[in-house]
Amino acid sequence: MSTRTLLNTLYVQTQGGYLRLDHDTVVLEVERTLAAQVPLHHLRGICVFGNVLISPFLLHRCAEDGRAIVWFTKYGRFRGRLAGPTSGNVLLRQAQYRAAEDAKTTASIARWIVAAKIQAAITVMHRANRDYPDDYLVRTCDRLRQLKRKLKAQEEIGAIRGTEGRAARLYFTAFPKLIRVERPAFAGRNKRPPRDPVNAALSFTYALLAQNCASALEGVGLDPQVGFLHAVRPGRPSLALDLMEEFRAGFADRLVLTLLNRQQLKPKDFDHRTGGAVLLNDSGRKTLLTAYEQRCKEETKHPLLKEAVPIGLLPHLQARILARYLRGDVEKYVGHAWR
Repeated sequence: MSTRTLLNTLYVQTQGGYLRLDHDTVVLEVERTLAAQVPLHHLRGICVFGNVLISPFLLHRCAEDGRAIVWFTKYGRFRGRLAGPTSGNVLLRQAQYRAAEDAKTTASIARWIVAAKIQAAITVMHRANRDYPDDYLVRTCDRLRQLKRKLKAQEEIGAIRGTEGRAARLYFTAFPKLIRVERPAFAGRNKRPPRDPVNAALSFTYALLAQNCASALEGVGLDPQVGFLHAVRPGRPSLALDLMEEFRAGFADRLVLTLLNRQQLKPKDFDHRTGGAVLLNDSGRKTLLTAYEQRCKEETKHPLLKEAVPIGLLPHLQARILARYLRGDVEKYVGHAWR
């Protein structure tokens, strides 16, 4: 069972659950048994995942109060949102567009995102070096720390993007050191199409993660197309790609490395196509999707909330923190820090 109240939002992932209104209390029942209850005045929104029913009276009350209800699939894909006549989504998106046009705000948000990305890369390599000491990993971590320190003084978005690019090259140059089994060919990050099994697994996992980040942003009312670190282009979910940077190394890369090092992904799970493309086949996708879903259920302590939360909810929490920053409710946006 997974039901949490985080940042004044109720997240219900309990399949077969039924939410109803009892006076001024939201009640969750599972098989007609009380599972949880939360005072309605504590909530600014409700997010439900998969097979969760909501009573008409609760829907009406939330619409009347301007309290959002957001529906996602079981796996986190955005499906829709209830917003009453007092919805603040228009004002939030106006604030987002103004921020994207302001060079100082854009640089500030982008710096936090890149700093979180670099720190996650350092954490992943530090954990690997702890178990299998390697001087190359130590040197790479030192160089990444230097880049992170330089980042603090960078005010131009071009310089911040340049630092992100250098950090990514350093990280992926060292990435083969993190693979402990007989190493598949990996000569750096490549895509469209991926040309080796490692890149095939990374690309598939990044696609899942990008979808989840876009859904998280939609859920709080932000526009996934208008980002800060990634330039705006037609058809590109720039803000979803921004948010994803905080979760690449700590979530996606660690997941792929675990599957490779435990040999849960095997050569038979990949198809080699004419022209050099390498893609996951049905068995490989099934293995990765199962592991992805399980990883989302695992809990980690959130550095700002100071409590354990499911990893799958982290993009939703970061999206909500970003929305609070854009509204002016908090002084700065802070990227997620992996431990």
